[in-house]
Amino acid sequence: MSDDPATTGLLIRTIQPADFEGWLPLWDGYNAFYGRIGATALAQEITKKTWERFFNPGEPVFALVAEDDGTIVGLAHYLFHRSTTRLGHVCYLQDLFTSPTQRNRGIGKALINEVYKQATQAQSSRVYWQTQASNEIGRALYDKVATHSGFLVYSHEL
Repeated sequence: MSDDPATTGLLIRTIQPADFEGWLPLWDGYNAFYGRIGATALAQEITKKTWERFFNPGEPVFALVAEDDGTIVGLAHYLFHRSTTRLGHVCYLQDLFTSPTQRNRGIGKALINEVYKQATQAQSSRVYWQTQASNEIGRALYDKVATHSGFLVYSHEL
């Protein structure tokens, strides 16, 4: 919780199995933001498997939610992996999304800070993420809580 009036009453917590109905609209909104909607939407089996991974102790994938007055208003998904440039593992913040009606309240920052806390507890030496260059609102926050390393992301679908 925070002393900031905008986030008073906000609870950042680990996702629970009973959260599915509150999480799904945010997950769908996150995917739509990145163009995964309609004909390009994720297959339902990917959403199902993603959800299952959060609760499988053998998976390095974790999820947090931001809850305000019993309503889930934000999500963060992160995972740990090895690195060729570090002795220990690093933390990749893969997904971050806040309900559009709840923006500018510090929810994204609170979720990022909780990922930092979880990564520190897991003895991770770094948290990193990526976003689209056009995500100006998100990048305004990211510039306050992290350092842009200048890297560009390339991918090739197989």
